[in-house]
Amino acid sequence: MAPARFQPSSIKNKIKREEVSRKLKKSKSQAKLQKRLDQAKVEANDPAAKKKRISENVPRTLDNAREADPAMLSAAGPSSTQHAEFSNDIASDPFADYFNFTQDPTIPPKVLITTSAKASKGTYEFCDELVGVFPGAEFIRRKKGKGFEMGRIAGWAAGRGYKHLLVVNEDMKKPNAITLVYLPNGPMAYFKLTSIELTKQIYGHARATPHNPELVLNNFSTTLGHGVGRMFQTLFPPLPEFQGRQVVALHNQRDFLFFRRHRYAFRSPEKVALQEIGPRFTLKLRWLKRGLPAVQNFGASPDALEISVGTEELPEPLEEAPMPEQDEESEMKPPEPLPASNPPKDNEYIWRWKPELETTRRTFFL
Repeated sequence: MAPARFQPSSIKNKIKREEVSRKLKKSKSQAKLQKRLDQAKVEANDPAAKKKRISENVPRTLDNAREADPAMLSAAGPSSTQHAEFSNDIASDPFADYFNFTQDPTIPPKVLITTSAKASKGTYEFCDELVGVFPGAEFIRRKKGKGFEMGRIAGWAAGRGYKHLLVVNEDMKKPNAITLVYLPNGPMAYFKLTSIELTKQIYGHARATPHNPELVLNNFSTTLGHGVGRMFQTLFPPLPEFQGRQVVALHNQRDFLFFRRHRYAFRSPEKVALQEIGPRFTLKLRWLKRGLPAVQNFGASPDALEISVGTEELPEPLEEAPMPEQDEESEMKPPEPLPASNPPKDNEYIWRWKPELETTRRTFFL
């Protein structure tokens, strides 16, 4: 007599083994279906049972199973010590002036957009899209030759009232990275750029208007993520123009930043839909540095060679120049432009991605 439970693989006859395996699989599927039907009957009479099952049946993903990070802010709210440290960091970070609303919130910050040297047509098309995304953006073609290093351009832009410098880098005639510099004193961030789709490549896209859009930052849960989110927030004016019905979303998922731009489409008083405007692209943070971009060689000629012969001569004392008298005409002159800040010769990393940091697939930093 055969045992009550056995494995079909123990049957040596192939035809009989396939038949038993097929019957066993069918019986399991029928039992599973019957269990689902019985459960549906119970939940039809008791809606609370269905809510309980849905709340308990949460799939395990890489997002909700991420490793604990000391810099991560919990959803329930940070602790008192963590909240005090986080508040001090926010009050002393470089973006504090933007959130103090000392300027007109309807005026968009000035953003200078340029490219790497010898850019191609695809990079210029992407820069045109970025000019339409940021309300205060302006594109200037980057010249060739010495004297146009990124640090010099950042100092030049800071002296003319720009708040950001955005440089689009390319490789193989395609945009592959973005360097975002906050002016006048930094910091700066470097992002890898992938999955670019221009507005004309999106089927059924909407047309953009010159209104200031809303900004949605999603899933930035660490102190580093909050810093990156605040840096992107300073690219837009604090007060959006809601009549434009435009919204820009930057969604963080597994440290990939997905950029999307939509418009609200009100189908009826009860229903609303989203119509994508474009462009769409994906960013991945690679490093974050303090200050402006470093420039090793400023292009200045070396000092002339001096040869001293004989005895050393003492330097003559410098005569103090008399202070010029200020008349009424000099007091009425308009203020001069801000002085351009000199770029440093070296930069300090605030954070830098390394392969050894990702110990598991569940390790995220933003």
